[in-house]
Amino acid sequence: MTKKLNVEELLAKANEPKKFAMKYHPFYRGKIQIAPKVPVRAFQDFAVWYTPGVAEPCKAIHKNIDAVFEHTNKSNFIAIVSDGTRVLGLGNIGPEAGLPVMEGKALLFKYLGGVDAFPMCLSTKNAEDIITAVKWLTPTFGGINLEDIEKPKCYYILERLREELDIPVWHDDQQGTALVTLAGLINALKITGKKLGEIQTTLIGAGAANINVAKYMILAGAKADNIIMVDSEGILHEGRKDIKETDQVKWEMCKKTNREGRRGGIKEALRDADVFISYSRPGPGAIKKEWVANMADGAIVFAGANPIPEIWPWEAKEAGAKIVATGRSDFPNQVNNSLGFPSVFRGALDVMAKKITDEMCITAAQAIANYAEKKSIWEEYIIPTMDEMEMFVEEAVAVGLKAMQQGIARKKLSRQSLREKVSSKIVEAQKMTRSLMRNRVIAPLPE
Repeated sequence: MTKKLNVEELLAKANEPKKFAMKYHPFYRGKIQIAPKVPVRAFQDFAVWYTPGVAEPCKAIHKNIDAVFEHTNKSNFIAIVSDGTRVLGLGNIGPEAGLPVMEGKALLFKYLGGVDAFPMCLSTKNAEDIITAVKWLTPTFGGINLEDIEKPKCYYILERLREELDIPVWHDDQQGTALVTLAGLINALKITGKKLGEIQTTLIGAGAANINVAKYMILAGAKADNIIMVDSEGILHEGRKDIKETDQVKWEMCKKTNREGRRGGIKEALRDADVFISYSRPGPGAIKKEWVANMADGAIVFAGANPIPEIWPWEAKEAGAKIVATGRSDFPNQVNNSLGFPSVFRGALDVMAKKITDEMCITAAQAIANYAEKKSIWEEYIIPTMDEMEMFVEEAVAVGLKAMQQGIARKKLSRQSLREKVSSKIVEAQKMTRSLMRNRVIAPLPE
């Protein structure tokens, strides 16, 4: 059972990474760099890698544009695109201030998925300009990861690019959060003996994350009627005329969910709920113990705010919750986007998928859940941790197979061939990092 911990110590621990970040970032001046893939035995080799030899693959691509995937690293390049308008919990801090986050994302892509990801922070906030910029980048990149873009334009940008490009496009704040949350929920329901199609769910926060959580829950079998969503002004319902004219995505949720027409705030929304999933303002105390106590027996709590969850895990347990998940690594059941995006892109890139479909994301969630279940799930282990590297392989393989099944993959591979390809890319990335550290090409951390 989750132990009650000293709150002051927890807050101090939450602030520790901030202290080290301000020491290490200026020391390394960034977190990623470009490294060669080919041998350079002597300067004569540049006649092959550059002029005159390079003209031959150029001519081959000119004749057949798909040959770019064979002669270049396009099939492993993705762009991490942001305008800096919704960076972590910091808000609209601008593209330069968002660059450290995008570099960190690129590091995770490489280490966990073997994906070569490049930060692309744009000096525009205009949705059409962002769409145009991404289209201009597509000759180089095999995929696009949208990151930290404010709503509601993030919905529009994603849908436009998914429709108009023939490479995978993904928005981690929507698809990534939703699929990892769904993975944890699938296993939490197995432990409590409840079914997705029957549960009453309260979603606290109506931003990009929870809008997609609702979407994926419904695709996976939940009933929209049984979902209640709460924004900063209260429960969503068809009487919310303040939303109708300003946010069409939330208005659709007003019409689709909460068929009983419940009104009020978080307290009222949690009454008799089997599950609450919160991606809202950080706590402590944003969600009160007595509200959780009014949930159904065997309640499941996902308190996703960082660095402080909306309610401490032990408080939720004391209030009667059976399972509690948070976004923190020092508590059980960390719901971490890093379990999703490296593998989804790895699987999509290795079969040269033209899209990342919602079905591929649901498949990824099921693969994550299945991996944990095979290891034996219980109340404090409903989802794998970041160090369980075989999970990333299994998830990527499942995603690639789904893309082939849906007919959107340019490349057809057997399950075994795909597994070998996925595994080799991930292992290679981690070996390279260890080698660079061992040989002090990457300097040791400063004292």
